[in-house]
Amino acid sequence: MSAVVGSGTSESIRTETRGIRFFVLAGLLVALHLAGLAVLLTSEFGPFAITLSVLAWIFVNCFLLVVLQRPGVCAALALALIVILIELSRFKFGILQLTLTFLDFLIIDRDTFSFLLSVFPRLQMQLVIAGLIAVPLLWALWRFDPFRVRRSFALSGMAGATALISAMAVALPEEPWEPFQGVNHISSLARSGVVAVSRLASTGWIEVDPPTNAPLRFAGAHAAGLPMLPPAETCDATAKRPHIIMLLDESSFDISAAPGIKVPQGYSDYFKSIDGKQRTMIAEATGGPTWYTEFNVLTGMSARSFGDLRFYVTRITANRVARGLPQALKRCGYKTFSLYPTYGNFLGARAFQKGTGVGHFIDMADMGVAQDMQPDKFYFDQALRVFAREQPQHAPVFMFVYLTANHFPWTDVYRPDLTPPDWTPPGNTAETDEYIRRQVMTQNDYREFVAALKRDYPDQSFLVLRFGDHQPAISQKLLEPGIDQKLLAKRLMAADPRYFSTYYAIDGINYRPADLSSALDTLDAAYIPLVIQEAAGVPLDPSFEEQKKIMLRCNGVFYACKKGAEARRFNRLLIDAGMINGL
Repeated sequence: MSAVVGSGTSESIRTETRGIRFFVLAGLLVALHLAGLAVLLTSEFGPFAITLSVLAWIFVNCFLLVVLQRPGVCAALALALIVILIELSRFKFGILQLTLTFLDFLIIDRDTFSFLLSVFPRLQMQLVIAGLIAVPLLWALWRFDPFRVRRSFALSGMAGATALISAMAVALPEEPWEPFQGVNHISSLARSGVVAVSRLASTGWIEVDPPTNAPLRFAGAHAAGLPMLPPAETCDATAKRPHIIMLLDESSFDISAAPGIKVPQGYSDYFKSIDGKQRTMIAEATGGPTWYTEFNVLTGMSARSFGDLRFYVTRITANRVARGLPQALKRCGYKTFSLYPTYGNFLGARAFQKGTGVGHFIDMADMGVAQDMQPDKFYFDQALRVFAREQPQHAPVFMFVYLTANHFPWTDVYRPDLTPPDWTPPGNTAETDEYIRRQVMTQNDYREFVAALKRDYPDQSFLVLRFGDHQPAISQKLLEPGIDQKLLAKRLMAADPRYFSTYYAIDGINYRPADLSSALDTLDAAYIPLVIQEAAGVPLDPSFEEQKKIMLRCNGVFYACKKGAEARRFNRLLIDAGMINGL
């Protein structure tokens, strides 16, 4: 009798235990979803963004349910994923001033992880510790989770969320400035996914004319084989040519173009070339990012050809574009260098530049510094060291040098100890005067650099081309004071030249430029390789000959000429010539 009672009691205890476990896990499931909702409500702003982020959260949960069917584990994974994505987006915004987008996951490469570990060397250990904690917890949740969800139900939820996200993204497209605000991380990520998928489905990575029955050929190119470059003898590698220095002048333009701005006496002389002319370069970015212009001046191509994907242009084209200014100079005997101010794995810079012909890529680590914003004198001294090291080789040198002292923000005084002794603030706002002070520092450092080259290499000749990579962010409130923000956004979307104009200047040290016919008064950044080659007396290969024809018939405009038709045709020529692969 006691045995029967004991058995019933044991069964009752087991039933009660299962009931308690059921309610505990159900409560945990509800708590996980409430936590996810709380995270979204505290990181998203506005009804539209909140709704879109909740739909994205539902999509993630349903996707995981299709795979795992266990709602407890899926809720935990979804919460962890949402939190990680928001933190990654904040991290990215802190470095690039841009939140996370779908393309960050579409273009995941070795450099992406390498850069993260370079910036945060302890990240790898933190990830290992997090994994050691998370895996046992997830296993326990998996082991005791009594709930199951049908895959058909989860698929229906995923399809519904996808349809609603797509409809909202199409009905209210993301404005170009929104990813630069540092908020609405999940909703922005969801909208960028719709944009990226739509873009890739319609035009692919790059805007290009459709292929023809027979590959297009550059005029004067070989009929036999690709890539269609001129024979080696058309460029005598033993001919004496000037060393070439291409200086990227961070955020620099003639700020006196803005109304009411006071500048020091002789300020605008810095922007003039050796022939006394002041020339304008039209960049494809304003306020940033630098790598659009980097792409322009190294490849002679347009970042705008990549549409909404252009933010990742250097990563997309790394090891896929084999045409560029350094490549053209290498065939004429030049040794090619790039002094890159940050880690070389940033946005695939090293792989991209090497593909365009940079033979020696020297990044921040190679220069022995741990900060990517150094005084301009530091980079000029690095350039002088390279020249000193290369002199015994008796080969002409091409060097791409970045200057960073004028990088934002201008709300703080950068290196006050380097302020020129004769500096007096012109009397603008503190931010504008700081911007001008840094420009004056650059001008003084450049004069010292030129003096050092003249002193140390009196029998050598140098061609120098300086340019501003984009206007500073502060120009947007100076050029048209008081402009309505919506009207400003329209101007920026339409690439209004007022906000995209910088400068380019050509100097010679013991050298007079051979040919300045390509140095038009106003020129798109993609034509800078033409200016350099002709000024140095380097014969153009067929691809650059074709591009010069485009420049002349389009009056210095590249991508915008004929609503992109010239750029699309040119991209097709480069693809058929084997200079662009895999795009």
